[in-house]
Amino acid sequence: MNPAAPSNHTLLYDKRHALRQRAKGLSHLMPAFVLLTGILAVISGKEPLTTMVIIELVVGAAYIILLVQELRHLSRGHLHPGKVAWLEIAAGGVLALEGYHIMHRHQLAEAAGAPQRFHVLPWLYFAVAVVYVGLAFWLPRVLGRRHLHLHEAGFGGRLHPLRPGFSFAWEEVASVEAVGAADVRVHLTDGSEKQISFAKMHDGAAHRDRLLAHAKQKLRN
Repeated sequence: MNPAAPSNHTLLYDKRHALRQRAKGLSHLMPAFVLLTGILAVISGKEPLTTMVIIELVVGAAYIILLVQELRHLSRGHLHPGKVAWLEIAAGGVLALEGYHIMHRHQLAEAAGAPQRFHVLPWLYFAVAVVYVGLAFWLPRVLGRRHLHLHEAGFGGRLHPLRPGFSFAWEEVASVEAVGAADVRVHLTDGSEKQISFAKMHDGAAHRDRLLAHAKQKLRN
């Protein structure tokens, strides 16, 4: 649940959202640590302090700090990344630097006499880095589409960010009943029924109960 959202408009999240975010974040942790190790060669005097080393330190440290913040937020139930998912931008930086180092190794090998050829792998890393930067701005918008809206005139929402939502006015609702552990069945005044399932949502049963309580109060009046 997003505590910053109005009390009658709640953002919904898939049950596996937190697990996916943790797995995605941890997948770049080791490369971020590797970027930080570049300073060891500088400290030992084997390498000079270059602009690239500084960039690696900044990107690696930023990713680790942002990852710790992300894991802390997820553990506290704060699932929305905010307007910009900064961790995705940092991940894009890590991937771009990985691509750069792969390309640099190929260039050194070719300078030493290896045959010249086009190397696809570094460009794949660059492409994925661009995708991650795009996700930083696109992901918060997509996550914000899944919601439950309880209001004076009825209720509505969307259970999948890419599928149509639902909306009902009290004038068309005859009754609302619980079905199963996290579903509701909406009986309409024209005799038709609509079943809404929160089973795949994080805290789905709690969201279902909020909808039932809202309907009970309004339909009774």
